[in-house]
Amino acid sequence: MPFVKLVKNKAYFKRYQVKYRRRREGKTDYYARKRLVVQAKNKYNAPKYRLVVRFTNTDVICQVVYAKIQGDFVLASAYSHELPRYGVKAGLTNWAAAYCTGLLVARRTLAKLGLADKYQGVETADGEFYEVEAIEGEPRPFKAFLDVGLKRTTTGAKVFAAMKGAADGGIFVPHSEKRFPGFDAEKGLDAEVLRSYIFGGHVANYMRELQEEDDEKYKRQFSRFIAAGLSADDLEPMYAEAHKAIRADPAPKPTEKKKPAAGEKVKTYKKVRLNSKQRKNKVAQKKAAFARANGLE
Repeated sequence: MPFVKLVKNKAYFKRYQVKYRRRREGKTDYYARKRLVVQAKNKYNAPKYRLVVRFTNTDVICQVVYAKIQGDFVLASAYSHELPRYGVKAGLTNWAAAYCTGLLVARRTLAKLGLADKYQGVETADGEFYEVEAIEGEPRPFKAFLDVGLKRTTTGAKVFAAMKGAADGGIFVPHSEKRFPGFDAEKGLDAEVLRSYIFGGHVANYMRELQEEDDEKYKRQFSRFIAAGLSADDLEPMYAEAHKAIRADPAPKPTEKKKPAAGEKVKTYKKVRLNSKQRKNKVAQKKAAFARANGLE
């Protein structure tokens, strides 16, 4: 057989690329996504809803999403940066804030679908395991599957705080009690521990300990709580009032965007593209400045 040189061109190397861009970038777990999105054939064209929970450094994002051929569509969304409107002044990324955000997206979704009066959920959080049950003669409860993305699903993770908030808010999210804080394989779920987390009890305990041990570190670490006038004893009443306020008015409030006054120049941050003549002139100026600085003129 004659020698054939293997040409390693773009088509050759393309076969070694990971198929999907978002998998290549480490943004999407397509193994999980397929199972969350693909609907049974006997339910053709019926949306399969996902409770999508994501965390950033400063925000908790909860969305109810369904997939179509064109892509994902968001039915309702809630963000922890909305919580100051409901009285949560600080700690917008902790366990209790994630619970509030899950509760908010649940009440917002059910209000949009006209199910808010029929499925109230748990009106006063008690930490007990709860799943919505269908009411006879009424529409079935709204069902959504938890989508954790790339978040680690360890016991007590904040992603389950948002799920618990959504479940208590009246959305049917299939789950068990095994991943909540306070669960023990032998004893089961300790509702008191879970209730403590929902009302920020773990944060309050840490605040008290840190204040006793190192007052400087306490002031540095809880500076936003101190600025808002919050102490360890204020957290539980604050979250309790927030839960009531969310149930009273879950509707989103659009932010007011300021329009520039007539004749006012709008700040732009995008660099204006230079033409060929301007670029050459810029280079000439840099050369002249360099020559002057080094006495080469």
